Amino acid sequence: MNERLPYLRKKSMSLPLTPGVYLMKNKKGEIIYVGKAKALKNRVSSYFGSQNNHTAKVRKMVENVEDFDYIMCDSEFEALVLECSLIKQHSPKYNILLKDDKGYHYIKITSNGWKNILAVKQRFDDGAEYIGPYTGSYGVTNAVAEAKKIFLLPQCSKVFPRDYNKSRPCLNYFIGQCAAPCAGKTTAEAHAEAVEQAIDFIVNGSGKAVEALTEKMLAASENLEFEKAAKLRDRINAIKKVSEKQKVVAASVEEQDVFAVVCSEEKACLSVIRFRNSRLYDNEDFIIDAPENMPEARHELLRSYYSMRDFVPRRITVDGEIADSDVLCEWLSSLAGRKVAAVCPQRGEQHSLVEMCRSNAAQKLAIYLGKTGRATAALDELATLLGLKSPPKFIESYDISHTAGSENVAGMVVFKDGAPFKKSYRRFAIKGFTGQDDYASMAEVIERRILRYFEEKDSGEGFGRLPDLILLDGGSGQVNAVKPVLEKYGLDIPLFGMVKDSHHRTRAIACSGDELSLTSKRAAFTLVSTIQEEVHRYSVEYHRNRRKKASLSSSLTSINGIGESRCKALLRHFKTVKAVSQASVEELAAVKGMNKIAAQAVFEAFHGQNNA
Repeated sequence: MNERLPYLRKKSMSLPLTPGVYLMKNKKGEIIYVGKAKALKNRVSSYFGSQNNHTAKVRKMVENVEDFDYIMCDSEFEALVLECSLIKQHSPKYNILLKDDKGYHYIKITSNGWKNILAVKQRFDDGAEYIGPYTGSYGVTNAVAEAKKIFLLPQCSKVFPRDYNKSRPCLNYFIGQCAAPCAGKTTAEAHAEAVEQAIDFIVNGSGKAVEALTEKMLAASENLEFEKAAKLRDRINAIKKVSEKQKVVAASVEEQDVFAVVCSEEKACLSVIRFRNSRLYDNEDFIIDAPENMPEARHELLRSYYSMRDFVPRRITVDGEIADSDVLCEWLSSLAGRKVAAVCPQRGEQHSLVEMCRSNAAQKLAIYLGKTGRATAALDELATLLGLKSPPKFIESYDISHTAGSENVAGMVVFKDGAPFKKSYRRFAIKGFTGQDDYASMAEVIERRILRYFEEKDSGEGFGRLPDLILLDGGSGQVNAVKPVLEKYGLDIPLFGMVKDSHHRTRAIACSGDELSLTSKRAAFTLVSTIQEEVHRYSVEYHRNRRKKASLSSSLTSINGIGESRCKALLRHFKTVKAVSQASVEELAAVKGMNKIAAQAVFEAFHGQNNA
């Protein structure tokens, strides 16, 4: 607890109700957080009131605040501009700060020997020709790789003319992606011409390269140089083939950046894909601490990102709500010198681009965390759909199984990080009543599970750990039956039902009196369907085993003198009814709880009186 809170609260209450920027400082006088406000008094005083309403990150920041300063502004926009400037100047610890480690990239054209084209990160004074700089490696690396394949330039580390005609050609020659100077399959003049054409392709783009090559092909054909014309034709076709592949990631909007954030419990990944001339030309990824308020986080991420960039596109596409989006767009427009729009598409091509960006972020975050990208994306999508603060690490799911109310049981399965966690699976036999009542059965199971939590919570494992999400196999009825149980024990665990269609396939997520469709959330739909199928399989398997044992044991309890206790004792000792039937009178009588008379009755039941 910060001992300075009374002083800070009193000071904040004296602030004006005007827009401005506030600077939180620690004991050393260092600025640890910079924020803007529409009304300074309301915003700053909110930090020093009840700490129960704050996120963990805000509470941690407040604990370290020794004092604060403020600067009044004429408008919220002016406050945003000043906030950006101060954050860039001081890099406060508790602001979301993106680290720009991309640097500049160049296309290098060597001058010694046969020319070669390379993608490099630095420019040296080595006599080579450099094209650039470019801000991202994605476009540079792809452009060089495509140019080398199209114009059949060597992609190996051999140096020419030193290695000319000194070895057999590699696989690239046989699949039509290299002219194989190493085997003497091309000349220095042909190589030099291919390099010039490749540079023209990189600098001027595929359209102009096709035009220039088409003119040369027609001229060669008129001069009866059919072999040369055929080679030029092949290069034109290769360029067109590459262009067709690029259409997969093409967009109808000529100029835009697409943002998506995927979160885990502790970390998040911001992914950006950038389009120019309707083509994807660059992408970037940033690993950050998981934000607790996504609209505010998007605002800070966009502000931080474009504070590091010299170029702002006309359109910015995001995966969700942005806090104070109007003020942010005004600031972005002032940076760009023209109008900038931020949109969150719900369907169509633009929505598909956001999903592609989200998938990329999920994959990068999964690699960072050592998980699978598919599970990370599914959990993030499910958290967004259900309005959870963060993706659920532990999900518990329950299903009831019985036959007309007999052998009433339940199964509990656990998914950890989106995958089955089988060592935490549990089974329950319904004990509170007999007959068929799925709602009462589900309520009983959840209550027994919670009571076990209070008994074992010190262990932090198994029942001693509460789930981040509970999914019940059923609709609103099951949810409404279980909700009072959670409230009774003061537990705030997200609770939803899994609804099936007429074909017993997962259709929707049920909450109290409402349903959320899963059709547009492909990753989340697959995860929930898998959970529902698994919990159904597990509970039905348990029910069948119980019913089988019950039918077997009934053949023993029908014998005179054999009740439930002796039946259980016999099955515990011999394991199966078949083994009981093959035992002698002496072996049967030796079982705890049995006697000579009961053993004789069992033997005669299976063998008849004549064999006694």
